[in-house]
Amino acid sequence: MNIFEDTIVGISTPLSKGAISIIRLSGTESIKITNKVFKGKNLNKVESHTIHYGYIKNPENNDILDEVLISVFKAPRTYTVEDVVEINCHGGVFVTNQIYNLLIEQGARPAEAGEFTKRAFLNGRIDLTEAEAVMDVIDAENKSFSKVANNALRGTVKNKIESLKEKILNIIAIINVNIDYPEYDDIEILTNDVILPKIKDIYNELVDILKYSKSALYLKNGIDTVIIGKPNVGKSSILNALAKEEKAIVTNIPGTTRDTIEVKINLNNITLNLIDTAGIRTTEDIVEKIGVQKSIEKLEQAQLVLLILDGSRELEEEDYQLLEQSKNKPRVIIINKSDLPQKISQNTIKDAVVVSAHDVNGINLIEKAISKQIQLEGLENSDVTYISNARQIQKIKETKTALEEAIEEINMGEFIDLVELSLRKAWNSLGEITGEVNTDSLLDELFSKFCLGK
Repeated sequence: MNIFEDTIVGISTPLSKGAISIIRLSGTESIKITNKVFKGKNLNKVESHTIHYGYIKNPENNDILDEVLISVFKAPRTYTVEDVVEINCHGGVFVTNQIYNLLIEQGARPAEAGEFTKRAFLNGRIDLTEAEAVMDVIDAENKSFSKVANNALRGTVKNKIESLKEKILNIIAIINVNIDYPEYDDIEILTNDVILPKIKDIYNELVDILKYSKSALYLKNGIDTVIIGKPNVGKSSILNALAKEEKAIVTNIPGTTRDTIEVKINLNNITLNLIDTAGIRTTEDIVEKIGVQKSIEKLEQAQLVLLILDGSRELEEEDYQLLEQSKNKPRVIIINKSDLPQKISQNTIKDAVVVSAHDVNGINLIEKAISKQIQLEGLENSDVTYISNARQIQKIKETKTALEEAIEEINMGEFIDLVELSLRKAWNSLGEITGEVNTDSLLDELFSKFCLGK
């Protein structure tokens, strides 16, 4: 049921020169306001989910602003559960703004960021997980995460959370039956044989969700991949080859790269945030020294390391230091310059990839080695529920903590009333994921991240 009295308007497409712009209205006056400025059919009398050709005119002087197509969607079968109108006009910035301002003059209010989706949520059409999935679909940078986001948009996260809530609620019901009917007096059997296994099953499901959430975050945000090595080992050449364009300056002068260079690439539908760093060596050059320090910091923060060695030179102290510093990180060791006489044997460094940055086949070998190193858990399992949203992950962690408290209370022989309180805490944390338990400040923060027309 619609709970809003005003009508909002927003530009749903990027405000830049293009073929088409879409201006969207939502609210009880959407059709009436649009009809005031439309030269064509009487929109007040048309059927829902229909498109109409005509012109936008200024009602004060009947000047024609643009030729348009207008889509009319009547409540409740709309995105916001309100009457919605979408105006397809030509994609010039000037004409789009003219129409937008004209609709405001006729009584529409400029939409806040994310307000269309916020109305969809508050009117009960979607829950918070689906609302957040809308933004993830928009922001997706690779095929794998686009699939995850679309699954969430179709309700996979919502259904999983609802299933967990239902299981917790069933346990709470068992406890309340025992409290209301004290003739069931074998409390130890009830907690140990009935309740405890059920809580542990739910707990294990939460553990799995959190395990797969790491993969989901990698899919969403990309994997921070740092390219390190001594000066002039070919780091920038490999960055350019992986990016398939000239992103970094390449010379045979050691120390050319003095600051980090960052570029995103898609590798087998996973985004890598590639970071080319200054060559790591002992130096007296103040600027280069700063670059070296930043390289070391990036190495510490890296989620994946590409360690480049120059195969045409013997291993030196800096090489051994980098091998040691990166040994606990997921990494790919690359022996570069295979087109030159080799002084590093592949047998010396196990699992190293021997390549030339100028050879396409060598770059293919690097890509395969990276793909092998970053295999993400559960990608091929259609039953896995991925959660990549930081807010949702935090609530899952809170739920897990509450269940740990319930398990500990049972093991310590606490009163069953205390166990129920912990279970209620877990149930509430799950409810906050879908938005059943919420605060105005949470909603304002969430929907402010959306674009104006969404």
